[in-house]
Amino acid sequence: MATSNKKIALHLTDLPDHLLAEIFLRLPDPADLARASAACVTFRRLATDRYFLRRFRCLHTPPLLGFLDRDGFHPALPPHPSAPAARALAISADLSFSFLPSHHLWTVQDSRDGRVLLHRGPKMCEVTPIFRELAACDPLRRWYLVLPRVPDDLAASVGRCRCKPSLFPLGDDEEEAAAQEASFRVIWMAYSETKLAAFVFSWSTGQWRAAASKGWSDLVLSGSESAMMPQVHPLFIRHHYAYGCFYWDWTLFWRKTLLMLDTRRMEFSIVVPPPGEWRKEGFAVVEAGEGRLGMFGFHGQPASDLTYTFAQNKGENPSQWHMEKIISLDSGYRYYIIAVNARYLLLIRTPDISQVNPLFEYFLIDVKTLRLQRVYSHYNRLKFVGTHIYTNFPPSLWSSHTNMKW
Repeated sequence: MATSNKKIALHLTDLPDHLLAEIFLRLPDPADLARASAACVTFRRLATDRYFLRRFRCLHTPPLLGFLDRDGFHPALPPHPSAPAARALAISADLSFSFLPSHHLWTVQDSRDGRVLLHRGPKMCEVTPIFRELAACDPLRRWYLVLPRVPDDLAASVGRCRCKPSLFPLGDDEEEAAAQEASFRVIWMAYSETKLAAFVFSWSTGQWRAAASKGWSDLVLSGSESAMMPQVHPLFIRHHYAYGCFYWDWTLFWRKTLLMLDTRRMEFSIVVPPPGEWRKEGFAVVEAGEGRLGMFGFHGQPASDLTYTFAQNKGENPSQWHMEKIISLDSGYRYYIIAVNARYLLLIRTPDISQVNPLFEYFLIDVKTLRLQRVYSHYNRLKFVGTHIYTNFPPSLWSSHTNMKW
């Protein structure tokens, strides 16, 4: 088999680079490109070219390599197919963030496409500001940027509030204009007793701007409730991002709803989820394909089945839902959704916690396949908050210029 692969590589090297690049761009999985790059010097040179890699990463979804929580980075373990790349990442990257100043004070807030967003905790005897200091970084290439503080006038516009920062993808115009792979955007959601606000930081401008604002009374669903305050504020613990929109779970007058922010128009609105009882073990909004939203949630008592429903109509505000599949889970355990991005869902399975040193297991669902895959397990305390899926391309698919610092 090895001799056959070498013969194929020798024949392909006769092709000009631009044709080879088109072939490599059509490889279905980043792992296939990593294997091809090891076949010969020509393939390696092409597969590590900066321009080619930028094109490849634009056309492919980065695989899940593990997840981050308060204890650090946890790589995907065998038999998960990403385990070899996750192991290489754990060796190549600095996922303890030691390259950040006072790195022990920073806490992970979000992760997207290899970038990680952190905020700095207060130093001893320091008053904690509402809008903390943020840093965006790439632990594989060890670059970082400490973001400027949210300007006083923007902070004052929302008053005393709670807030949650998140990374979100670049717009199409920014992707075209981005000359470096370090480009990113951050959105800081803030909510007070009277309104919601969103502030956006763009790497290209280096500044914060007010992006959206809306009063709570403008979001209610009927005139009789318009003068009332929401009974429960949205919990900005875990966000959901799909097709240019953020979603949060929001209980409004004892009705389960979704708070949506359209980042293209920068407008807040309410989305009514599929009918039925959605249990406290969690839900997730994902990209179902063809511009349609998908939603995972638990049913049963206790939560023993995971239901996948998708919107029949395209667009960010669905009006009709269709149940696609019920994923049966092993009895005798409790499952919880602890992290989600547009494509992946991370669940934790808990045994009877009265056991001595119980084993907690982590499972991944790929929205495209709807298969449940075990990615990690540990004997430790249970965590529901502060877990973030980490996706990136294997270290072999990054060009050799690293150690950029701003």
